[in-house]
Amino acid sequence: MFAFIKQIFNPKNKDLQKRILFTFFCLFIFKLGSAIIVPGIDQTTLGTEGLGFLQLMSLMGGGSMEKASIFALGVGPYITASIVIQLLSADIIPYLSDLSKQGGVGRNKLNQITRIVGIALAFLQGYIYSFTFISGKNVLDYMQYSLILTAGTCLLLWVGDRITAKGVGNGMSLIIMAGIISNMPLMFATAYDALVNSTTMSSFIGILMFVLFVIVYALIIVGVIFEQSAERRIPVQYTNKSNSFYGGANSYLPFKLNSAGVIPVIFASTLISIPSLIAGLLKKEGFTLFINKWISMTSVTGFILYIVLIFAFTYFYTFFQIKPQEMADNLSKNGGFIPGVRPGEETGKYITKVLKRITLVGASCLSIIAALPIIFGWISNLPSSVSIGGTGLLIVVGVALETYKQIDSELLSRSYKRGRR
Repeated sequence: MFAFIKQIFNPKNKDLQKRILFTFFCLFIFKLGSAIIVPGIDQTTLGTEGLGFLQLMSLMGGGSMEKASIFALGVGPYITASIVIQLLSADIIPYLSDLSKQGGVGRNKLNQITRIVGIALAFLQGYIYSFTFISGKNVLDYMQYSLILTAGTCLLLWVGDRITAKGVGNGMSLIIMAGIISNMPLMFATAYDALVNSTTMSSFIGILMFVLFVIVYALIIVGVIFEQSAERRIPVQYTNKSNSFYGGANSYLPFKLNSAGVIPVIFASTLISIPSLIAGLLKKEGFTLFINKWISMTSVTGFILYIVLIFAFTYFYTFFQIKPQEMADNLSKNGGFIPGVRPGEETGKYITKVLKRITLVGASCLSIIAALPIIFGWISNLPSSVSIGGTGLLIVVGVALETYKQIDSELLSRSYKRGRR
């Protein structure tokens, strides 16, 4: 780790240092905007004390939703739009399916469509948020608040794009990570207060429970690192060794245990929060109670739904990124083959079988890691904000690992280029 930090501060890597500083500057803009309240809103009249499952959306935005800041919606609408577009592009809408197969040009068009849908959803969610938590206003006021919140989301999307293009890491993921990290101290303080200062147990038992709480979160960090690092390597041989990057029989196809990373957790968390938004718009007490009792992630049925969604999105996103038959065709074109497997269709089926097996293990590990803080919250009667914060920690570690790997690969490529000179 020290060697990694030393490499970053090497005078020869000034351009990388500038990119890292630019990333921090963009994240500072995000935190600064999170403190700016939407004009015309009196915080003392806000009804955001009981956000329910919307606490997760507020967590991703660094608590912006509770304060009614201009970034209250965060990048949540864009994440929701990404889920919708990716689902529709999986042979549901032919036009979107064709775009997904057109390479870089098609992906750019899909990104544009995703942003348009995301902005539309931001306006809708902004209106729902305004109508739910701000009382005593007329329709024009709610429209004004919705436009401001939509503009805040658009600004965040632009900032995220700038990070991706001129900084380090994925901009959207880093914005979510920054929002969660800013709430971490409050989460641990809330857990300490709920356990140690609890009226239902002694101080000694409370301290032991808090230590166990910290251990659970340490296990989450270790588990995410293991899952992100583990991979299955399929050996590959080439008829013409010059086509191999590594030379003959030493080549392999690396498949991560969980190729989707923490994206399934973000997708599942975002999708399961939609009923809460609808409940906020309808303002029907019976429907709201139904959502909190059956669909909230801290309820048994909501927890099961959350795990099922993680499994579904892990499989979907893995096969959305890795297309086995396409990989088999490319391997065959380059003169490569998997020992003991016929090139072409048989290779595609073999890769599919391997992917299904390792994704089952990866999805199971991811579900266990995501379930740990929620189960601990049930046992210790911790506030829902703390158990939801465990999901946040899972996202933070995953994004931090991906960013670390990107910086590390850039440092390696720079060292290689200098060595060739």
